[in-house]
Amino acid sequence: MSAVRVLVCEDSGVYATGLRRMLEYDGDIEVVAFAATAEEAAAALPGMEPDLLTMDLELPGMDGLRAVEEIMSSRPMPILVLSSYVGPGSDMTSAALAAGALDALAKDDLDLRDPAGMAGAAFRHRVRTLSRARVIRHPRARLGIRPRAPVQGRRASVIGICASTGGPQLLMYLLEALPADYPIPVLIVQHIAAGFTDGLVRWLDQSVALPVRLATQGAMVMTGASLAPEGAHLMLAAGGRLHLDRLTNAGAHRPSGNVLLTSIADAAGSAGVAVVLSGMGRDGAIGAADVRRGGGLAIAQDEQSSAVFGMPKAATELGIDVVLPPAEIAACLLALRHQPLR
Repeated sequence: MSAVRVLVCEDSGVYATGLRRMLEYDGDIEVVAFAATAEEAAAALPGMEPDLLTMDLELPGMDGLRAVEEIMSSRPMPILVLSSYVGPGSDMTSAALAAGALDALAKDDLDLRDPAGMAGAAFRHRVRTLSRARVIRHPRARLGIRPRAPVQGRRASVIGICASTGGPQLLMYLLEALPADYPIPVLIVQHIAAGFTDGLVRWLDQSVALPVRLATQGAMVMTGASLAPEGAHLMLAAGGRLHLDRLTNAGAHRPSGNVLLTSIADAAGSAGVAVVLSGMGRDGAIGAADVRRGGGLAIAQDEQSSAVFGMPKAATELGIDVVLPPAEIAACLLALRHQPLR
């Protein structure tokens, strides 16, 4: 098997050298070039043809966020953000994820002095996985597509969406397609590294017409999009109130897509909608099957557009009404007719 080819965009020579040593430790990853600026990285891509690009966000000249947007618009490829500015105080990393970067990691989480350690091995495993991911161009919704038959005339009280790797870009895509007065509440679980959720919510709220907020305990479900906060399962409870569960273990994730979608099946019945987007693992599959079993609509993203087809594939195996690319998912959501939650 050929080595994974990585292009490193990093303006610190010391950090770039340490990162190369970390990446190449096992012998199956090769750093094919360094770029000190985003402009240099973009110029090197056609000739180098890397499998993955690591991108700092604070760079001289064009910043990393703009670079991610431009690369994902012109020559999409797997991008891993490595930044010192990851965390609750910065929105740039969340914006990069929404623009199409597949993942982001704080530089402080990587001990470049210990490439043989467990953290180094986990990092290289992440790089290998991301290098194989499919990517799509920075999305702009094509709203003229006719939705598939299972959606015609369907009524919905609430939509539940779960996503992981590649999800922020798709959330931007779908929410951007919905008007500010879209009447059906949208509840979202996005698997994302600690410190990113607040910034992702702020970025989405500033970038799309639909109101986007963090879900809060006891709030009535309302129009707009509500994202599960870090470390809490988001559930739709009886009476249309939101419940946050910070204690229950329900598999590998908290928040869990399965927990959200199963609660929608229980609370909304045939007026519930489940959407399972790109991501590793199987989260969301059981919950989507519960929605379908209750008479609701279950949608999975198709393999061709998924960065990682794990979650949509698992949902498809358990039973989905329709498998669609992002543009048709957006068209389906627009075609739904609102039915108030009983």
